[in-house]
Order: sequence, then C-alpha cells, then structure tokens
Amino acid sequence: MKEKIMRFMQGRYGVDQLGSFLNSVLLVLIIVNLFIGSRLLNLFLLLLLIFSYSRIFSKNYSRCYAQNQWYLDKTSGIRKAFGKQKAYHEIKKDYHIYKCKQCGQKIKIPKGKGKIIVTCPKCGNEFQKKS
Repeated sequence: MKEKIMRFMQGRYGVDQLGSFLNSVLLVLIIVNLFIGSRLLNLFLLLLLIFSYSRIFSKNYSRCYAQNQWYLDKTSGIRKAFGKQKAYHEIKKDYHIYKCKQCGQKIKIPKGKGKIIVTCPKCGNEFQKKS
C-alpha cells in the first residue's frame, strides 16, 4: 500500500509552505465553523480544500512553484521578524545582552561569570556588569 501511494505521488508537487499555511487556515476555519455553522463559510472551506489538494496533487511544478514564491515574498517580513525574535530568545538562554551607554552598541556576555568589566568593542568604553 505504501509503495502504491509513493508511486502515485511521484511527479506530483506535494506540500510546500503555502500548502501548509492553507491547511492550517483550513483547520482553524473548520473549528470556527463548528461553532458558527455558516453555509457561506462551508462553501469557502470547500473551495479552499479543493484548491489546497489540487496544489498537492498537481503535476504542474512551475505554477505551484510560482504560487509558493509569491506567498514567500509576501510573508518574508513577518517570517524575518519571528525568526529574529526566536534567535534572540535562544541567545538569551546562555548570554546577557548589555547596551553600551556611550554608543548604544549591544554586547553579548556569557552568563555565570560573576562581576566583570565589559569593554565596548566599538568605542572602548569600560563598565562593570554582573553576568
């Protein structure tokens, strides 16, 4: 059975970032529609489901690739902002981030070193901080 599915999906576009987003929106709207019960929303959900699965099973790579690139271009700012926040919180686990009072340069200091004297790499200002 697994081989039959793999053979069927061979040459098909499959799921990409736009497809994942569409499926997530579809799931959220289905849950919302359970409480609302709107026929108009049912029609929209059906059309969205057909569009999503037509992209997954499509053999037209260029059209689906162009749609995905359009989606990635439109959402690049949002994805970058979330990526920066995620990276910042990952760094904050192991480092303190201080700001130089003279030039505003951000300085990353490892945690757990006690009281240390920090020298700004940009302006040379020295200040004492606890890490």
